[in-house]
Amino acid sequence: MNIEFTGAIWFWRGPAPWFFVTVPPAQSIDLHSISGIVTYGWGMIPVDARIGKTAWTTSLFPKDGQYILPIKAAVRKAEHIDEGDTVTVRLEVRL
Repeated sequence: MNIEFTGAIWFWRGPAPWFFVTVPPAQSIDLHSISGIVTYGWGMIPVDARIGKTAWTTSLFPKDGQYILPIKAAVRKAEHIDEGDTVTVRLEVRL
């Protein structure tokens, strides 16, 4: 399954702070429909992600009925993006 969406980067200020972008509701529903066959636990979905020219391997986290994509520091640096920026994300679910 391949998904493309646009979303704003947000910062979680928890004990282990991190940046994320939220997968929109329609695409989250599609992901949830296949989660049972691709998750490796806790509802996590392994994906190959891309923003701009930067690609990386990670997992989507379920949150409040949607999924969130963690954005690594190396990705933010390479693409010159920060909290509040809107990005286009391409995901390929890994089986």
